[in-house]
Amino acid sequence: MSVVKIFPRAEAPLQAPATRPAAEIPERGAGTPADCTCPQTTDSYPLDRAFHAMLARFTGGISPVALSLAWLDWGAHLAAAPQHQMELSRNIFRDSGRFLEAAAHATSKEPWSVIRPQGRDRRFKDRQWEAAPFNLLAQAFLLTERWWHDATTGIRGVSHANEAIVEFSMRQMLDMLAPSNFAVTNPQVLEKAFQSGGENFVFGWQNWCSDLMRLLSGSKLTDDAQFVVGKTVAVSPGKVVYRNSLIELIQYHPTTAQVRPEPILIVPAWIMKYYILDLSPQNSLVSYLTAQGFTVFAISWRNPDANDRDVAFDDYRKLGVMAALDMIGQIVPGRKIHALGYCLGGTLLSIAAAAMARDGDSRLGTVTLLAAQTDFTEAGELTLFINESQVAFLEDMMWQRGYLDTTQMAGAFQLLRSNELIWSRLSRDYLMGDGSPPSDLMAWNADATRLPYRMHSEYLRKLFLNDDLAEGRYRVECRNVSLSDIHTPMFVVGTLADHVAPWRSVYKIHYQVDADVTFLLTSGGHNAGVVAPPQEEGHFYQVLTKAADAPYVGADEWLKLAPRFEGSWWPEWTNWLAARSGAPCAPPQIGLGDALGLPDAPGDYVHT
Repeated sequence: MSVVKIFPRAEAPLQAPATRPAAEIPERGAGTPADCTCPQTTDSYPLDRAFHAMLARFTGGISPVALSLAWLDWGAHLAAAPQHQMELSRNIFRDSGRFLEAAAHATSKEPWSVIRPQGRDRRFKDRQWEAAPFNLLAQAFLLTERWWHDATTGIRGVSHANEAIVEFSMRQMLDMLAPSNFAVTNPQVLEKAFQSGGENFVFGWQNWCSDLMRLLSGSKLTDDAQFVVGKTVAVSPGKVVYRNSLIELIQYHPTTAQVRPEPILIVPAWIMKYYILDLSPQNSLVSYLTAQGFTVFAISWRNPDANDRDVAFDDYRKLGVMAALDMIGQIVPGRKIHALGYCLGGTLLSIAAAAMARDGDSRLGTVTLLAAQTDFTEAGELTLFINESQVAFLEDMMWQRGYLDTTQMAGAFQLLRSNELIWSRLSRDYLMGDGSPPSDLMAWNADATRLPYRMHSEYLRKLFLNDDLAEGRYRVECRNVSLSDIHTPMFVVGTLADHVAPWRSVYKIHYQVDADVTFLLTSGGHNAGVVAPPQEEGHFYQVLTKAADAPYVGADEWLKLAPRFEGSWWPEWTNWLAARSGAPCAPPQIGLGDALGLPDAPGDYVHT
């Protein structure tokens, strides 16, 4: 007989207070089967969750348990690897000997005689770092950095995930101690102080005080006076033609006498504001598309608050993608729609396209994905923040507030590129006293949004942790969806230096869908690679089309086969769209004529 039956629990665990329903989210039908409601995990042990939420304020949302377990895994296996320890010890003596020799002949030896910065490391790129003693300081730091990389990787028995966490966290600590981050060890700072009589430190102090005041007042840590939504960015003329509790649908005015008959729908990510593709006029993809004779619609997501804690991931599909398609179908009836999804918006569009294909909905003419993942097993360094312990910790933090705050998401993205987004900025602003140069992309990057508790939990668990979409377990309206049902021609863009959606992860779409796939790999990162106007120099890309019935080509082989072109990828894509569009005709009407009371672009939701 079970002991549990003899000694039942004296009382059930405390339950969390009932949550408020999301504003205007449609209720599921009364006849919906029980397994279709996708119930959330019971909000049990509220005291534990409140304690974790309080702890998260001091850890920046990082689970101390997950971090401790990773270091324990690494330390225990390294302690049981005496030969590896001996090799690390030999490396210390070897590097120390070479460094001491270089120090003894510092004036006669060539700079970087022991170790040289890697190509992506821009901290020591200026010529001032080639002079002694600063060159020796930089080389000592690089030797230490390399030794710790060797010590934290390649330990037999350590799980891949824990090894990545240990290596990443050690790299963050070392980056903080780099000689470029301190005035007395940075030759550029000392040279500027000598030339300006120390004026750079005065300006740096002013920059620090200004940032501190903005932080305390809750303002953005960027000077956005030059980039104001609706005045200098997000200024493409248009009209909000539809609104519900989650989106505003913007239809942009045509700028050519005739347009292609098939409209374009842009589905941006709701992690940030929609206008990443409508920045300054010279950097606006929307403006470029209308100039090429396309009718463009774009979704602007509302910034959720605590009342939206129960908004589900599928609500973004229904109230976002599907609602927009329904409205566009009324404005431009009988026309196929070219749908574009960016980042998380591309993942959502893939799910919607798979569900539509399953249900025989043929409204999509083509599907374009920009830096969007459909398989999350190799999602780059972002997975360092996503494991069972970390997700549970984030859920507890969101459970108390009802949403994920903007600082947690922005902080995670900054850590992925800490040298460029954190330490180089601190050195430039506070030590050099220069201040950050204004940029519409950086102003957009500071305009973050919140993420509803339920939606973000489902996103992390179903897509990142369980990889349900790639493995055929993801359910839409009570039935599984499969990406292999998609037969619509696809144009998929990956970016070469993407830390959020690595291009090899994006490339996996080739063996997931049953469609013609044109894959394009462009220079730049997750944002700068996508925002690549033709007049801007320095861009290049590779592109190759795989027919639906053609044999699969691996990513490394694709790199060798795909021809390379200089310039922006935008014309390549619009030519691809034009080849799949009808002959130009008169522009369609703006909305349905009953949009009185709805604002002009960029709308109201972008300001929330």
